[in-house]
Amino acid sequence: MAELFHFPLCPFSRRIRLALVEIGYEVELTEERPWDRRQDFLVLNPAGSVPVLVENSGQIVAGVQALGEYLDELAASKSARRLIPGQVHARAEVRRLVEWFDVKFHTEVTWPIVHEKVDKRFMAIDAGGGGPNMDAVRAGRHNVRHHLQYIAYLTEQRRWLAGEDLSHADLAAAAHLSCIDFVGDVPWDEAPGAKQWYARIKSRPAFRPLLADKMRGLTPPETYADLDF
Repeated sequence: MAELFHFPLCPFSRRIRLALVEIGYEVELTEERPWDRRQDFLVLNPAGSVPVLVENSGQIVAGVQALGEYLDELAASKSARRLIPGQVHARAEVRRLVEWFDVKFHTEVTWPIVHEKVDKRFMAIDAGGGGPNMDAVRAGRHNVRHHLQYIAYLTEQRRWLAGEDLSHADLAAAAHLSCIDFVGDVPWDEAPGAKQWYARIKSRPAFRPLLADKMRGLTPPETYADLDF
C-alpha cells in the first residue's frame, strides 16, 4: 500500500488526505513532524515539508501542489471523479482559489494561529518552540472573518467554491478551516453562508478521518466533530 507522510494539523496534509478519499485511493498514514528534520524523511523530500506520498513502486511525490495535480491526473486515468474539473477556464478558477487558501489564507490565518497554538507546543525550544505569540494569534482571528465573508460570497454565486462541482478549492478551504476549528478559533455564527458550505463538506465521508484526529494535550471544542454544529 502507498504511504502518505503527514502531520494531523497540517492543512496541506489534510487537503491531500481528503482528496485521496474522494478519489478512492487508499494509503497508509505515517505521522511526520517536519520541524524535526528527520534525516530519513529529508531523503524523501529535501524541502522537509509534508505531505509526501510514497507509491508502492517507490515513486515519491512531494508537496501539496504537485500532489494535488498528480491525484487529479491519477483520477482521470482511472475514470474517477476529478477534483480539478471542467474546461480550461473552470480549471483555472479552481487553481486560483487553491492558491488563495494555500497561500493567502495560510499566511494570514492558519500559520499565525496553528503554528503558534499547536506547532510550537511540540517543537524544541532551540527550534523555535515555546508559548504562543498572542499578538499573532489575535491577528489570525481577526483575518479569518474576512475570509469567511469571501467564502459566503462565493457560495451565493455557485454550488461549490469554484463552480458546480466539488474541487480542490473546497478541499483546500476546508482543510485550513478545519485546523482553525480544531483550536476553536472560527466564528461560524458571523458567516452563516460559510457555515452552511462547511457543514456540507464536513458531512462527506472523506471528512470523517479528520474529525477523528487526536493531538496529545489538545482537545478540540465539542462542535468540531458535530455535523449539526
